[in-house]
Amino acid sequence: MIYEDLLLAILRVVIGVLFAAHGAQKLFGWFGGPGFDGHTKAIASLGLRPASLWAFLSAVGESLGGVLLALGLLTPVASAVLIGVMLVAILRVHWDKGLWNANGGYEYNLVLLITSFVLGALGPNAYALDQHISLPWPHQTVYLVSLVVSIVLALLAVVTARPTAHTTGSEQQRATA
Repeated sequence: MIYEDLLLAILRVVIGVLFAAHGAQKLFGWFGGPGFDGHTKAIASLGLRPASLWAFLSAVGESLGGVLLALGLLTPVASAVLIGVMLVAILRVHWDKGLWNANGGYEYNLVLLITSFVLGALGPNAYALDQHISLPWPHQTVYLVSLVVSIVLALLAVVTARPTAHTTGSEQQRATA
């Protein structure tokens, strides 16, 4: 069991750090990212309104969700938030390009979504900070409620988006890359 816990912790930390770094690109312009203004413009180019709200939610969701996932803190909530962000990225940015990442498709986002789903479903392990706090509800209940809320918000963003006539592929890629 120690071996499995260690492997899951490594996976959780790597995925969490990647998400946090992507969020930092969007919030602060770090690691070659667009910063918040650029991210907001990219979100607007996707037809999501109000763009500043969805830009804030996605950037903070990735940043904070990634940090929490890496730490194993509030793992069910962090996983659900990251699933929601990836769901919007898949449906609004990458879906029409097909599966393969080489064509701008949703392959990478799907891997992150499924990994987040599995980490959330498995719950915290021996190397997670969640082991040292007591959530007032069972892990699975927190995960399911968080997952439903995250998916509903993601679908709300997608179905209320306005059609865009002049969105370029590079603008869309910057929105969720």
